[in-house]
Amino acid sequence: MRKGQNPAKFVKQVARPQRITAAVITYIPFLSGFYAESLEVLKVCLNSLREGADLPFDLLVFDNASCAEVRQYLLQEHAEGRIQYLILSDKNLGKGGAWNVIFGGAPGEIIAYADSDILFYPGWLSRSVELLETFPHVGMVTSRPFRTPPEFYTATIEWARQHAQLEEGHFIPWETYLEFNLSLGQTEEENRQRYAETCDRRITYRGLQALAGASHWQFVAYKSVLQRFLPFEMSRPMGEVRQLDQRVNEAGLLRLMVTEPLVMNLSNSLGYLRGELKNPKPPRRSLSYRLLQFPPLKKILLGVHHKIFEWYYTP
Repeated sequence: MRKGQNPAKFVKQVARPQRITAAVITYIPFLSGFYAESLEVLKVCLNSLREGADLPFDLLVFDNASCAEVRQYLLQEHAEGRIQYLILSDKNLGKGGAWNVIFGGAPGEIIAYADSDILFYPGWLSRSVELLETFPHVGMVTSRPFRTPPEFYTATIEWARQHAQLEEGHFIPWETYLEFNLSLGQTEEENRQRYAETCDRRITYRGLQALAGASHWQFVAYKSVLQRFLPFEMSRPMGEVRQLDQRVNEAGLLRLMVTEPLVMNLSNSLGYLRGELKNPKPPRRSLSYRLLQFPPLKKILLGVHHKIFEWYYTP
C-alpha cells in the first residue's frame, strides 16, 4: 500500500538535453601491453573534447566492459558532472552493439561521435556542424581531412557534379596527410607514392568548402539520419565498422570532411603528444625482431595471442 505522496509530483519542470550529444565508446580491458597507456589516452580525449567544443553539448560515454580502473575513472567523471550520460555494459557488445544503443537513445538532435583515442582541437564542433547544416542531404561530417576509399563517397561526387563546384587535386598538405597516417603505424616511405598517386575532391557550396569523404572513427551527424541504418549486426568487436560508411553512401547521402585538421588520432599511446611522430627515425631491427616478422612464425604467434585474448576477455 502506498504511503504518502510521491515528491516528484510537485516538481514543476525537468531538465532539457542539449541539441548536441557528444558520444564516445570506450573499451580498455586491462592496463598493460597494447592498452598500457589507453586510460591516459581516454583522459586526453575527453578533456580535449570538452575544451575544444565551442557549442553547447551533453557528453555520453558508453563503456564496453572495461577494467575496474577505467570504470572508476568514468564513474568519478560522471559524479563530478563532466559526463552527463554514462552507460556501463557488463559485456563487450562491440562497436556495432554500442552504436545501436547510442544512435537509438542519445537525447540530442545531433550526435558528435568519436572513438576514445581522438584528440580534439578548438573549433572542431562548430566547424563540423556548419557543414552539416549548410550542405543538403548530409550523412556524416568528419572533423579532419584525410584520404578515404573513393568507393565510399560515390554519392557525394555525383551530387557535387550537379549542384556544387567540384575540384580534384592535392588539397590536403603532405604534412597533414603524413601526420595522420604515421599515427596508424605506417611509414613515411610507403605513403609518398600513395600520396602522389591519389588525389582529393574539394567541394564548394554556398561559400563553404569541404572535402569528399568521412569516417566511422569520428563524425558529426543528425540522429534521425543515423537511426535509418539501425540495427548494426557485427560478429566481431572491430573490423566491420565500415558498414556505416557503406550504408551512408548507398543511401545517397553526403560524406564530408572539414578542410583543416581539427581532430587527430592518438591510437593507443600519447606518442603524438610527446612528439614521437615528428621526423621519426627508422628503428634498428634486431635479429630477434626480424625472426618474429617471418610470415609463418608471425601467423602462428598472432593466432595464439588472439586465442588467449578470447579465453580471458570474450564472454
